[in-house]
Amino acid sequence: MLLKDKVAVVYGASGPIGGAAARAFAREGARVFLAARDSAALERLAGDIRAEGGTAEASVVDARDATAVDSFVDGIAARTGRVDVSFNAIGYGDVQKPLMEISEADFLQPIVTATRSQFLTTRAAARHMIARRTGVILSFGGGGPQTLPGLGGFKIALDALEGLRRQWAVDLGPHGIRVVTLKSGGVPETLPEGLPGRDAIVDSLVEATQLGRGATLADVGDVAAFVASDRARTLTATDVNISCGAIVD
Repeated sequence: MLLKDKVAVVYGASGPIGGAAARAFAREGARVFLAARDSAALERLAGDIRAEGGTAEASVVDARDATAVDSFVDGIAARTGRVDVSFNAIGYGDVQKPLMEISEADFLQPIVTATRSQFLTTRAAARHMIARRTGVILSFGGGGPQTLPGLGGFKIALDALEGLRRQWAVDLGPHGIRVVTLKSGGVPETLPEGLPGRDAIVDSLVEATQLGRGATLADVGDVAAFVASDRARTLTATDVNISCGAIVD
């Protein structure tokens, strides 16, 4: 198993992306600690993982709260002696409108949430990774050269995460810690059933790809587990493009 005996922390685990990564980490042998603000969804996921033979524990944590994040990660390290993987897949609460129509607060919301939470969760994990000179920091949702009209601050938040990833990578690389972003052009399964215009959105996501299909949640989990494993030990200071060609580098 790719992550046998590793300790993995997943923020935003109640959401589809975080949940997919958590399941894959557990299948690959990691002991997974789930964090989000939705306790019911967390407990369901933890129960599902345990039913599948994995190991998972759930905690309600606000990834924007420095004290909560530090306490959560310090507690895991005290119990297990290590933190090997930290994956942040929280939602940013973005409001998507043209810039001329959006309020200042709605514009800043995803930018502040993304950069604050990624900074706090990375710092908390890195404190423990530095001591062991090993570890992997993963985030989801990196930017690319393309953009679309009417996204408000969302695309800007993704681009800011790429800058933050680069800075963390050069700061933590000398300590043996890898920092990687996973980016997609959108995962159709994450769109809830009943969403107005869902079918048209899915069609547009698929049409934008080079392969004629979008990434699945299983794809996200499998790639995240590989990147978190020692088989990807040469990957850092980069993004991994799982957009099926929707984002052309």
